[in-house]
Amino acid sequence: MKVKVQKLDGTAGKGDIELSDDVFGIEPRADILHRVVTWQLESRRGIARATRERSDVARTGKKYGNQKGGGTARHGARSAPIFVGGGKAHGARRREFNPSLNKKVRSLGLKMALSAKAKEGLVIVDSLDVKDAKTKGLAGQFTKAGWAGKVLVIDGEQVDASFAQAAGNLVGINVIPAMGANVYDILKHDTLVLTRAAVEKLEARFNG
Repeated sequence: MKVKVQKLDGTAGKGDIELSDDVFGIEPRADILHRVVTWQLESRRGIARATRERSDVARTGKKYGNQKGGGTARHGARSAPIFVGGGKAHGARRREFNPSLNKKVRSLGLKMALSAKAKEGLVIVDSLDVKDAKTKGLAGQFTKAGWAGKVLVIDGEQVDASFAQAAGNLVGINVIPAMGANVYDILKHDTLVLTRAAVEKLEARFNG
């Protein structure tokens, strides 16, 4: 699959780039993408902290009052929930969110997400080199290129420092290195921008 290379302002870049059909030419499947996105979001959830119930409280279990004649209710232990320091009744239980997903499915999901953007919403640029790390100038280039909505920019090994600084205050613009490419971020953005270095890294990631 050949794609024209552009510059950041939308003008034509240096020639075309050949994208691997094994990475960018797969027919997306909604069930695979859904499984990977669900796995990602579940993995981000923290462990819910459990409260101490009656059996977890270190208090005496000795019956401290008479069964009758004391003028109060009958109690058998200080760990009862009605006492200060007692265990909580029906407290929150510990829940761990650590789902597992086969590596092949995760890899296939990323390929499908890239392939979905290759059909519509994929832009290839030469590099992210900018003359000055100015937000206003970069915003003008994006407007000229016609990149509206949410834009995800993926660079190679590391993100260009000047570009990252200029794009830091732009709303809806996110920049990550190729190693951080994931299904959820790719799908939730309207436009995916890859550099030549990013394409090489992503294809090498699957070929390796």
